[in-house]
Amino acid sequence: MAVGFPEPSQNDLLMHNQEVKELWEAYRRGEPWRVPVIFNYGIRCRLLDPSLNTEGYTFQQYFEDPDVMLDAQLKHLHFKAFNLWRDEPMGYPEEGWQIFIDFQNTFEAPWFGCPVRYYEDQVPDSVEILRERKSLLYEMEIPDPLSVPIMQRAIEFYEFFREKCPKMEFMGRPVLPPQSLPGAGTDGPFTVAFKLRGATELCLDIYEDPQYVHDLLSFITEATIQRIKAVRQYLIDRKDADPHQFEAPGWGFADDAVEMLSPEVYREFVLPYHKRLVDTFANNGPVSVHLCGNASHIYPVLVEELGVASIDTGFPVDHGRLREQLGPDVEILGGPSIMLLKAGPVEAVVEEVKRILQSGVMTGRRFILREGNNVAPGTPLSHLRAMYEAAKVYGRY
Repeated sequence: MAVGFPEPSQNDLLMHNQEVKELWEAYRRGEPWRVPVIFNYGIRCRLLDPSLNTEGYTFQQYFEDPDVMLDAQLKHLHFKAFNLWRDEPMGYPEEGWQIFIDFQNTFEAPWFGCPVRYYEDQVPDSVEILRERKSLLYEMEIPDPLSVPIMQRAIEFYEFFREKCPKMEFMGRPVLPPQSLPGAGTDGPFTVAFKLRGATELCLDIYEDPQYVHDLLSFITEATIQRIKAVRQYLIDRKDADPHQFEAPGWGFADDAVEMLSPEVYREFVLPYHKRLVDTFANNGPVSVHLCGNASHIYPVLVEELGVASIDTGFPVDHGRLREQLGPDVEILGGPSIMLLKAGPVEAVVEEVKRILQSGVMTGRRFILREGNNVAPGTPLSHLRAMYEAAKVYGRY
C-alpha cells in the first residue's frame, strides 16, 4: 500500500469504482466534472523491482515461458488492483483477470528477423540487421505473417492461454484468456525502420539516400498491413473474433521515432505511409496516436493530414501551448515526467500537477492526466497517489 495512505476498505473500493464509472460516462458525453487520471504501470515495474519480483523472474523467462508470463501478470494485476489508485476499477474484477500476450516493444523488429537480446536489469531489445549491410533490404521478402519464429511463439502462447485460463481461478476470480495476438497493431513504420537500420544510419539515409528510406518504409508498411490482416483472419478462423468487429470505425497506432524529424521531413518521408495505414484500417473513423518524447512539432500535421482526434503525448510537452495549437476538441493525454514522479518529493509532484492543469490544457474538457510516459520501476506508489489526489483538487472544471 502507498506510504501515508490507509489500506482501502471494501466500501472505499466500491465508492471509488462507482465514481470512476460515472466519471468516464461523463467524459464520453463531454461533461466530466474533473480530469481523469490513468497510469501505464507495466510489467517492467514488477520484473525490475526486486521488492515486487520475489520470484526472481527474468524478462527472458517472461518472454519464453507462458507459465511465467501468466503467473507474473496475475500477481501484477492483483497488486495494481489494491495499490495503484487511478481512474480505473479497483479491487477484485467483476468479470475476471484479463491476460494478454506481452512481448513489450520487442516484437515487430524480431518479426522482420532481428535477433532478440536480453539485458540484466533492463527490458529486452533487438539487434539491427540492416546496420552493417543496408542492401540486405533488397534481398528480403515480406515474411509469411504467421510463420516467423516470434509469431509462432505468440500463437503457441495464445493457444496455451486459451486452453489453460478458462480452467483456473486466481484469488477467487476467473482468469480471462487473451483476446488478440501481438502484431495486431504497430509501433509505427519509421520506428520499425529505426530498429532495422539504426537511428544514426536511418537519419543519414534521409540526406544521403532518400530513395532507400522510401523503399524501406514502403516494405515495412506493406508487411505491416499483411501481418495485421493475417492476425485478424487467424482470430476469425478460430471464431475468437467476430469479423464485423474489425469494420468498426477508428484505429490507433504509434511511431515514437518521428520525434527526431522536422515537420517538413515527416511530411515527405513518413506521412505517406501513415496515410496508407490509416486508409487501410481506420474505416473513416477517429484516429488516435501515441508518440513518446516531445513530438509537439508533429502533432498539428497529424491532426491536419490524418484527422487525429486523440494524442497520447510524452515528455517534455508544453501542455498549454499544445492545447492552443490543436484547439479544444482534440483529446490530449500527458503529464509529469516519469523521473520527477520517481524522484519526488511529493510536494514537487503536486506542484507539477497543479502547473500542468492550470496551463490551459483543460480547455474543452478533453484532457486525461497520466505520467509522461510509462511509469519507471521503483517509483514510490505514494508519489503516484499524490498525483491522483492533486488532480482531484486542481483538475476540477
